[in-house]
Amino acid sequence: MKNQLLLVADVDDLGRSGEIVSVRPGYARNFLLPQKKAVVADKRTLRMQAKLQEERAKQAVVDKKDAEEQAEKINAMTLTHVVKVDQEGHMYGSVTAHDIVHLFEKEGIQLEKRNVVLPHPIKALGTHEIKLKLKEGVTAAFSLHIEGEAEKKS
Repeated sequence: MKNQLLLVADVDDLGRSGEIVSVRPGYARNFLLPQKKAVVADKRTLRMQAKLQEERAKQAVVDKKDAEEQAEKINAMTLTHVVKVDQEGHMYGSVTAHDIVHLFEKEGIQLEKRNVVLPHPIKALGTHEIKLKLKEGVTAAFSLHIEGEAEKKS
C-alpha cells in the first residue's frame, strides 16, 4: 500500500514542492518524513499545498535565471585535468563526476555530482565533451582536456 504525501521540498526523481505523491511506506518512513521533505497528506496539510506551489513557482523563476547565467559561463569553458599515466600512455584510474566537480570548484563554480551527466568514467586521454544538467532543466556543455603526466623514475 502506498502512502499519500505532500512534498514540502523538491525531491529528485519524485516531485517538486507542493505536489502530492504516492510513495512506498518504507521510503516515506525512512527518508521523506525524517528529512522533513514531506508531510502526510490530510485535510489540514492540503490547505498548505497552494501556498507551497506558489512559493515553488517563484523559486523556479529565480533558479532558472541563475542556472542560465551559470550555463553561459560554463559553455565557453575548456578545463584541463592532468592524470598519471604509465609508459604506454594508459591512465591509472579514471576521471569521474567527482573529479569534474572539484575542477569547477577551483574555477569558483559550485556544482553537485548529480549535475554532471557522465554515463561512465572517462578512461582515455584527449578532449571530451561533457554535459551538465543544471537547475530547472537548463543544460550546459564544456570541453574537458585530459593530459597525461608521465610517472617519474628514480
